[in-house]
Amino acid sequence: MDQEVKQQLGSALSAAQEKLEDAVEEMTEQAYNELVMIRRGKLADLQAAGSDPFQRTSYPQTHFAAPVKAAFVDPPEGEHGPDVCMAGRMMSKRVMGKASFADLRDASGDIQMYVRRDDVGVDEYQAFKKFDIGDLVGIKGYVFRTKMGEISVHVQEIVLLSKNLLPLPEKFHGLKDREARYRQRYVDLIVNPGVKDTFVKRSRTMRELRAYFDNRGFIEVDTPILTPFEIGASARPFLTHHNTLNMDMVLRIETELYLKRLVVGGMDRVYEVGRIFRNEGMDPRHNPEFTTIEVYQAYTDYRGMMDLVEEMMKTVTMNVCGTLSVPYQGKIIDLSHWERMTMLEAVKKYSGVDFAAVQTDEEAIALAKEHKVELPEARTKGGILAAFFDAFVEENLIQPTFIYDYPVEISPLAKRKPDDPAFTERFEYFINAMEFGNAFSELNDPIDQKARFERQVAERKAFDPTCKAQVDYDYITALEYGLPPTGGLGFGVDRLVMLLTDSASIRDVLLFPTMKPVE
Repeated sequence: MDQEVKQQLGSALSAAQEKLEDAVEEMTEQAYNELVMIRRGKLADLQAAGSDPFQRTSYPQTHFAAPVKAAFVDPPEGEHGPDVCMAGRMMSKRVMGKASFADLRDASGDIQMYVRRDDVGVDEYQAFKKFDIGDLVGIKGYVFRTKMGEISVHVQEIVLLSKNLLPLPEKFHGLKDREARYRQRYVDLIVNPGVKDTFVKRSRTMRELRAYFDNRGFIEVDTPILTPFEIGASARPFLTHHNTLNMDMVLRIETELYLKRLVVGGMDRVYEVGRIFRNEGMDPRHNPEFTTIEVYQAYTDYRGMMDLVEEMMKTVTMNVCGTLSVPYQGKIIDLSHWERMTMLEAVKKYSGVDFAAVQTDEEAIALAKEHKVELPEARTKGGILAAFFDAFVEENLIQPTFIYDYPVEISPLAKRKPDDPAFTERFEYFINAMEFGNAFSELNDPIDQKARFERQVAERKAFDPTCKAQVDYDYITALEYGLPPTGGLGFGVDRLVMLLTDSASIRDVLLFPTMKPVE
């Protein structure tokens, strides 16, 4: 068979496959629409009969599936288990003449229901037979074990509490399309029970983080989300307008400056669980809105914060996961051991370039060109060192690692090292080639801080003339009243939850990630 005939056959097969897929999709959509109409018809019949399920206001839910099953003890012959009153979503139904089995799912898990006509009544049983998968029901009955050994509820009363008008995804496959799962998290939670476990673990993680800081004398506070102007930081904000004040405002990109104002005011240990908004790119590690915790402690420095991070990570991980060896995307992350390297040491180790021997910005630029490293906005030795770190180092930091002593050019809020003012007392920590947090010995010299802010804003405006960034002079005023030596830390909660739940994407740990609307 010559090549031309093969191509023609291939094209014909592709066209036939496409037509078949279109036909299946059309049939599936038609069947779905028919099911929707049937369910709406059932609702109309109920309403006409004066049994509108949406008129019901409550149901006495006194028991839950998981605790009922865990506590069940087989009763003596001739007796039955405890009476229960339960409510939840019917996830399956197997009608067999005068008796049926169904599965009830509540907030704790699933339990089987045994529904018999002679127990619930003829009319009630006929009504039950018309219930649809996904309907919300209330049941009263007693617990027993079936001949097959399954702990179940022998139902003596069953009522429809709310009607499901849209068919759930097919039970054996569930909702698999990731985009659909993120857009319709409510369906995802119904048909993929394991998804809920991730968010239960997220809630536990938040409780453990708060407990860790509360037990060490930190006070949780709230600071403004709407701020009066854009600061000079590199992160881009979302813009809005306040009508009453007739002024443009921005959604915060950090909580740092307000929290340090509180330290100036004498609140020596503060933290905030803060929602942050950045008008930037989206990928598996970034969402435009995300959750951070920022922590400030007076009379310590970045080394004190390094110790705090290590202890915090070990404490929270052990309390949430029960182990310090955490599986993540095919690797085992050992949180019991943390490596510590300066940025200079890390760049030398992984790129072979010793920036300690580089004397001028020109030498650094030449090295960047030689090693094909993209030049940063600030073409200085420090800025290029950071670019080398991004190019050669970060991808290698799989196990927990502190990288410290950052160039001053990329650390406008960190205190300079007394013995080497080209570097600052700053660290970031990395796990699985991902940055988890950032910490400083906070800069408390108002004169130095003002100069750095003004230079940062000037650089931003030189790079982007439309930028409206301003210096936060009120923060400078606060520093002039005296900020004690302070250690500061900020870290992403979402990335920590990704680690502790073995989730590949930040969208997997956000109940409602940012999505572009469907047409």
